[in-house]
Amino acid sequence: MTSKPTSAAKITWDFGTAYEFFISLNVLHDPEFHGVRASWAAGVRSRIPAVERKLLEDVIPFTGPPLAWIYSLPEPKDTLSALFSLRQIPAAERLKQLFFPEGDSEEEYFKVLDRVAQKSSWEQADLQAIRKSGKKEKMKHSDESIARFLDLWVNPAQLGESYLAALQAYQQVFFEEEERRVAPVLKAGLERAQALATQLDIPDLLTELSQGVQFNQGILEKQLILAPAYWTTPLVLYRELDQARVLILFGARPATMSDIPGELVPDDLLRKLKALADPTRLKILRYLSAEELMPSELARRLHLRAPTVTHHLSELRLAGLVNLRLQGQEKRYTARKEALSAAFDGLRDFLSPANQKDE
Repeated sequence: MTSKPTSAAKITWDFGTAYEFFISLNVLHDPEFHGVRASWAAGVRSRIPAVERKLLEDVIPFTGPPLAWIYSLPEPKDTLSALFSLRQIPAAERLKQLFFPEGDSEEEYFKVLDRVAQKSSWEQADLQAIRKSGKKEKMKHSDESIARFLDLWVNPAQLGESYLAALQAYQQVFFEEEERRVAPVLKAGLERAQALATQLDIPDLLTELSQGVQFNQGILEKQLILAPAYWTTPLVLYRELDQARVLILFGARPATMSDIPGELVPDDLLRKLKALADPTRLKILRYLSAEELMPSELARRLHLRAPTVTHHLSELRLAGLVNLRLQGQEKRYTARKEALSAAFDGLRDFLSPANQKDE
């Protein structure tokens, strides 16, 4: 695999386990989307004290990881320094600074929350606006869950204190140990990415690090800030910091490593085998091995509803078995044939007696 080396002027690098602290919280509250076993995620959440656990369950589904805020932190950007920085923010302003990035505050979703905080009350119209807001258009929450979320925003100072207490509890019962486990993996992933950047041009580098995503030209023309992530592998997170810069977190967990501490079977191998053990997904891969197709085109060929095809494509993407090309609002897919070969090699290595000596 050779290509024109990446232009150093176009890419800078970032690192911090604080990214993983917030990312892991979102993964644990939506494990199925990220391919994590729901029973294990529930077990981790159960270790958090009941009051703090309930608050996180009410807040996390409506908030993504605060990538822009984490990027703005001074080094070392670990969990303790992030919590320290959070404590320095007045309680009433904490969630606003975390989740109302500059430039987004004019979006309807943030306007509603700001209005609720200012009025110390909310109306049915606010609930409807949250459900319909473009910022959260993919949310599929009940009116009851949205109402609980709005109830918290009625008192932003109390919410800020309770949220910080919940984060501290999560750090103490789980992430303090988890941080020690994943930090070396993240550092190795960063070093690998930096080495690849000396060999590949930017589009190929991003496709390699994201396990199949081909970003549109608008992203490629910006200043790129790349940072490793563990729990979202093979998915990527990206956040436009301003008109000139975009932060991209790429999956850095090795294919031979399980996301669950102490688990023997590598999750990458398990996801690939599960994805392949479905006749519809095999048909999709057969079509995508011949040509690039959009979900609507696959739906017509398979005589299936578009949401069903989208679900199968999401499973294939989570397994790293398809390339995804972003073209405006369209998503176009092809089979990632090298990943199929890697799956067979990974299964062969896992079953090899030579790899079982230390068990």
